[in-house]
Amino acid sequence: MSKLPKIIWTKIDEAPALATYSLLPIVNAFTQAAGVSVVASDISLAGRVLAAMGLAEDELSKLGEVVLEEDGNIIKLPNISASVGQLKDCITELQGQGYDIPNYPENPANADEEAIQAKYSTCLGSAVNPVLREGNSDRRAAKAVKKFAQNNPHKLRPFPENPKSYVAHMEGKGDFFGNEKSVTSAKDQKVTIALNGKELTSIDVLESEILDGTYMSTAALRTFYQKTIDDAITNDVLWSLHLKATMMKISDPIMFGHGFEIFFKDVFAKYADTFAALNVNPNQGMSDLEQKIAGHAQEAEIKAAFLAVVESDNPEIAMVDSDKGTTNFNASNDVIIDASMPVVIREGGKQWNRKGDAVECVAVIPDSTYAMFHAEMLADCVANGQYDVTTMGTMQNIGLMAQKAEEYGSHPTTFELAEAGTVTVTAEDGTVLMSFECEAGDIWRLSRTKDIPIRDWVRLTVERTRLEGIPAIFWLDANRAHDIEIKKKVDTYLKDHDTSGLDIQFMKVTDATRFTNARVRKGENTIAVTGNVLRDHLTDMYPILELGTSAKMLSIVPLIAGGGLYETGAGGSAPKHVDQFLAEGHLRWDSLGEFLALAESLRFIGQKHSDDKLAALTAALDIANESYLDNNKEPGRKVGQPDNKASHFFVAQYWADALANGADAELAAKFAPVAAELKEKEATIIEELLAVEGTAQDIGGYFHPNDELAEKAMRPSAALNAIIDAI
Repeated sequence: MSKLPKIIWTKIDEAPALATYSLLPIVNAFTQAAGVSVVASDISLAGRVLAAMGLAEDELSKLGEVVLEEDGNIIKLPNISASVGQLKDCITELQGQGYDIPNYPENPANADEEAIQAKYSTCLGSAVNPVLREGNSDRRAAKAVKKFAQNNPHKLRPFPENPKSYVAHMEGKGDFFGNEKSVTSAKDQKVTIALNGKELTSIDVLESEILDGTYMSTAALRTFYQKTIDDAITNDVLWSLHLKATMMKISDPIMFGHGFEIFFKDVFAKYADTFAALNVNPNQGMSDLEQKIAGHAQEAEIKAAFLAVVESDNPEIAMVDSDKGTTNFNASNDVIIDASMPVVIREGGKQWNRKGDAVECVAVIPDSTYAMFHAEMLADCVANGQYDVTTMGTMQNIGLMAQKAEEYGSHPTTFELAEAGTVTVTAEDGTVLMSFECEAGDIWRLSRTKDIPIRDWVRLTVERTRLEGIPAIFWLDANRAHDIEIKKKVDTYLKDHDTSGLDIQFMKVTDATRFTNARVRKGENTIAVTGNVLRDHLTDMYPILELGTSAKMLSIVPLIAGGGLYETGAGGSAPKHVDQFLAEGHLRWDSLGEFLALAESLRFIGQKHSDDKLAALTAALDIANESYLDNNKEPGRKVGQPDNKASHFFVAQYWADALANGADAELAAKFAPVAAELKEKEATIIEELLAVEGTAQDIGGYFHPNDELAEKAMRPSAALNAIIDAI
């Protein structure tokens, strides 16, 4: 057996975790025939909680070492970026399973509780991605996937005549964008962040590392919120707030809380004393507030007061679930901007009101740094109408995200300021690098971008631009402090490469969006070269419009050390999929992202180690993936239709058939009988898979399923299991 590197398959959360119980045995049965083992590593929220409490191995830290290895190879499925509410629910479930772990102390009363909170806080928000993303991002649609989408277009709803929908964002000196300052460190050094001379934290900075400091005025934020509410009434549009509290786990929950307070300002004012006594934190939303007031003498009165505001339709508010009366303010993580804004575009500039009707809206996005992109996307459709899936071009993305680049790595250096005064960023020799005059309650943050990731970002851009033969646009704004520092480096490092004949340009966000969209409408392709946050927003928006989902994108992270990280798409819809599965045994999660990631992972190993057998295995998987698309074998949405489990069967059948007819004689001999048996027993297997449809499933837990129960639920076909287990 060849000594090829192993592939690590992350065990994560919700629907993709359930799918893994069915898919991973199939994957291993095939890959081991070519000398590659695929092993699971638990970095789920529950796994991270148990590790933080010393009751499980810290698998995430181990993977943090793997990504620094020359042959590191990880397939990363979508994981929960936990809110405080999700963390508390996970802890409660684990306690119910017998794990002796403490509750999460929201308001620590002593040193012990502060220590507990600190341990649990490592599990909040984007805890996984900054550890694993030791390379920059290469995201694009596989040609077969793009072709399939054009031939089988999903529904994009037309924009109405004279549309009223728009995006509102902050402008000027109250916003992160307007307050940003940026410097490049001349040497390795310790840098201290302080408020009025009192240290907030210190960091070890590398030579040539870019540091960005900025803040959002919460007074300006609250004024902005009130203006958008007033304007929504005037313009007769629904009001909705779009943030990303999952990734921006410090700043965005605070911004969410201010919005909650402003929208329901009369209720918060009337019951201020009650809320203070009950430790109500608006940052955690209505669901947490309802838990805090449960059983209180004023519970019914308070709920009625909130409901009266919602029912006043003054203005209408976006709903997470109209049937259940769940508003945009239920929890900070319920509305995730890179999933919610594409839906606004997809639905013709509309969102759902409390009656379940899709109506035109104002999408409120305070942070203009990325809101300008969404504003331009919506304005483009208002001006030019909906996109045509059958003809639209594609957006590819090269994203600067390695080594915790930019805002998504800023959690340890983001602060809600306890007092008014001066925030300073000071070099170890006492030089003040940046200073800011702020008010109490303002949100201050420092972001970092190291030099090596920028060099790699430029290299990857030149490489992909030459391979694709299409324009590449660096989304860099000459008026943004951070982008000025970045462009200096990009200009320098482009000189290290042969760029002759390449179309590489620089544009600010609004111009880059317009340029890309004009090409998209003409059926032309463009590479967007962006920073970390814009990468996230673009690589959900365009794929959802082009393909129907971002889960079908190739998401490759060539690791700087030489290995590869292969991400399998977005998990934003995963909770709804789990709810359906538990109720009726039907999992509509589409594992195409996993199929594509596996092919790229195998291809990388085969090419790096010049392994013909692995090349044959990969070529056969490519054929299987194309057959999966061509034969429309993606999971059905409704109970009684073939679901995720059936999709795995068909990929196995197509993969075995391609191997049986492939160039590698040994693999052909091994898989010919497998292919024959999978075809012969197809009717029996599908019948066994469908037999569980409509039946409620018990898997022993939402965040921490029982492996035996979950595997039984996801592998219900005895005939299929016997074939796979015998390979």
